[in-house]
Amino acid sequence: MREQFRYRINHFIRVPEVQLIDEMGKPRGVVSTGQALKMAQEAGLDLVEVNPALRPPIAKIMDFGQFQYKQQKLLRAQRVKAKKIEIKGVRISFKIGEHDKAVRLKQATRFLAEGHKVRVEMVLRGRERAHFDIAQQNIMKFAAELGEGIVIEVPFSRQGGRLSMQIGRKKGSQPKPSENVPVTSGSVATSDDSVNAPA
Repeated sequence: MREQFRYRINHFIRVPEVQLIDEMGKPRGVVSTGQALKMAQEAGLDLVEVNPALRPPIAKIMDFGQFQYKQQKLLRAQRVKAKKIEIKGVRISFKIGEHDKAVRLKQATRFLAEGHKVRVEMVLRGRERAHFDIAQQNIMKFAAELGEGIVIEVPFSRQGGRLSMQIGRKKGSQPKPSENVPVTSGSVATSDDSVNAPA
């Protein structure tokens, strides 16, 4: 990693004196760089300049190879944490069956667990467009069935026969679905409502 090569070690430390920290983490005060190098060699370790901004700089006696490994591990963890968040689409149908709904719920749950956002979509066809309220309720119910901690991040929208809503997982708390996925029409459509609605 490029960050690791910024550290000067052993004979690459050119200053005459350093503020030394020994291999046990104990400050040794200001000592000559030559003496610090000798102490590091006697311990079978390296002298690493860990803070070159100070005068004299801080140098520590340590195993530089092990230090590099820990730095790599830390940087990998930071990259994973900073992983790009994507918006994943999950499409459900107006008359979705229980099996297909379970598959879509599993997909959405996995996307949310990975830290992504989920756009729940439904495309209404033909006479389904006359039942916008039922379609909206079914999307709300789908979001509620994802469990606790789900929040609506982009409100319900409609473009022609395409309905969508973006959801995410709330950080740091586990609220109940009813607190964050409100049903605007006052009731939630059941599975029978969805199957038996006029097509």
